[in-house]
Amino acid sequence: MHKILLVMMMGALTVSSGALELKSPDGRLLLTFELKGGAPVYSVARDGRRVIVESRLGLETGSGALEGLAVVGEQRSSHDEVWKPVYGERNRYRDHYNQLVVDLKKLQLTFRAYDEGVAFCYTLPKETGDAVTITRENTEFRFPADHTAWATYAAQGRYEKVPISRIKPGCERPLTIQVADDLYLAIGEAKLVDYARMKLSPLRDASPALVSELAGPVTSSLPLTTPWRFIMVAESPGRLLENNFLVLNLNDPCAIADTSWIRPGKVIREVTLTTTGAKACVDFAVKRGLQYIEFDAGWYGHEYDDKADARAVNLDPKRSKGPLDLHEVIRYADERGIGVILYVNRRALERQLDEILPLYQKWGIKGVKYGFVNVGSQQWTSWLHAAVRKAAAHRLMVDIHDEYRPTGYSRTYPNLMTQEGIRGDEEKDRTNEQSLIALFSRFLAGAADNTICYFDPRVDQLATHAYQLAKVVNFYSPWQFLFWYDRPSSAKDEPELEFFNHVPTVWDDTKVLQGKVGEYAVMARRHGAEWYIGFMNDGEARSFDVPLSFLDAGRKYTATIYSDDPTVPTRTHVKIERQTVEQGTTLPLKTIVNGGVAVRIAPQ
Repeated sequence: MHKILLVMMMGALTVSSGALELKSPDGRLLLTFELKGGAPVYSVARDGRRVIVESRLGLETGSGALEGLAVVGEQRSSHDEVWKPVYGERNRYRDHYNQLVVDLKKLQLTFRAYDEGVAFCYTLPKETGDAVTITRENTEFRFPADHTAWATYAAQGRYEKVPISRIKPGCERPLTIQVADDLYLAIGEAKLVDYARMKLSPLRDASPALVSELAGPVTSSLPLTTPWRFIMVAESPGRLLENNFLVLNLNDPCAIADTSWIRPGKVIREVTLTTTGAKACVDFAVKRGLQYIEFDAGWYGHEYDDKADARAVNLDPKRSKGPLDLHEVIRYADERGIGVILYVNRRALERQLDEILPLYQKWGIKGVKYGFVNVGSQQWTSWLHAAVRKAAAHRLMVDIHDEYRPTGYSRTYPNLMTQEGIRGDEEKDRTNEQSLIALFSRFLAGAADNTICYFDPRVDQLATHAYQLAKVVNFYSPWQFLFWYDRPSSAKDEPELEFFNHVPTVWDDTKVLQGKVGEYAVMARRHGAEWYIGFMNDGEARSFDVPLSFLDAGRKYTATIYSDDPTVPTRTHVKIERQTVEQGTTLPLKTIVNGGVAVRIAPQ
């Protein structure tokens, strides 16, 4: 691990009330801070171009707004570290920033400038009392012009392409904004653990401008440090996506000493809730290179029944007549190297969490899918992250559904494998626009469980089968749920299913080769010596020539290309081509309207 830490401090001496500047390590980003009328304000520029104009910062407590502030000290430091995640979109991340901590006596502001963006948080020191209630946060984001943004108001909602001035209250984060053809922003939140969730709302009497909106008050002992607010800045939406590790860098390192039991993988849902169906899923998982099967709602009763007991099998008769011998399924799966995941709705989780986690560990369950959890308020934010920590204590991995969006906690507790918080394949959108907006906005926050469908009839409404293959590459999720709504009998040994045998769910390197929000994306990801390419398309037929310069020099590879072709005489109409490629090869890729291309490149 490479680490450099340089600190320059100015104690508690009174310093000038003039502007303080903080630059990113590469010098391209400039954050400026100053007090105006006792109120803190900041602005951000990249290469001399203003992206955030003078915007106020502040908190309101039960005693009122923090006003009349004065700078009484500052601390500056630089940090440069390369760290290795348990899993990720890369096998190592660089955490490199310059930091400025401004002491305002009643309040401390910490600013960081990375090459990837800027971030800041508030700290209320112990000296101001024993406890505090924050009633409002007034973090402003004022813009020099009415830029285009892609807004949604629910974690699983539809995106709208709108000018900032038309954004309504309660806009989800991250929010992606186009400043110019060569300049993009994303505003978001990191390290939300025991605080109220932030959304974005129009700033009253100012436009185009947004302000933070908390999901209720926050009560805490002191000192209190808020989550980070970040502004990612890049020349393209693809570079924003490549730089999404900024969110991880703003979180604490892994807190789990032994992570050997944390295993990413591909998952198939068992839809029949029967022993026979489950064993068929296990056999299918072995055949198709999957690692897990999952029992969803109904295995312990109706998920909305407050009396349903998640400590025992008690099938919901509306979903299954059974029989289901869960312990026999676990035994059968374990013998074949397949793990079992159980879904539990929040109604049972809130009543029985401390009982079911040790019980599931005893049964041999590998993970739990938390369903329809409460989100937003400090109470439920704190409860949910505690539930992740409790699962880790029992060596259980977690997938959180439905409205939860990540803020980087998977770095600290990597047993949090994935989460929904996305408009996934369950929604039956008739174009690919929504998924191609989500790729450049929702995925800036982290992994998303999109519940990818393949044989279900809705795929014909969603996109094409080659598009679904490409989605598995581009949509990052360490637990990748495939064949949602399908049964093993749905598969008829379509030739392209070989792709699922090989494609991993975590990566050693990631590159966005082409991309436009809501229109198309071409990505390349490496796992070991193999590369995978995903080309997702919407609206019109497109083609791109992809130079394979990222391949190792002097090595030959076989590229297997999966694309849509209506003339292929299978129900999925996926054409498979193979060719020898090397570092100097340029690979032509073509898609049909709403289609896709997936490529596996393996050494010969």
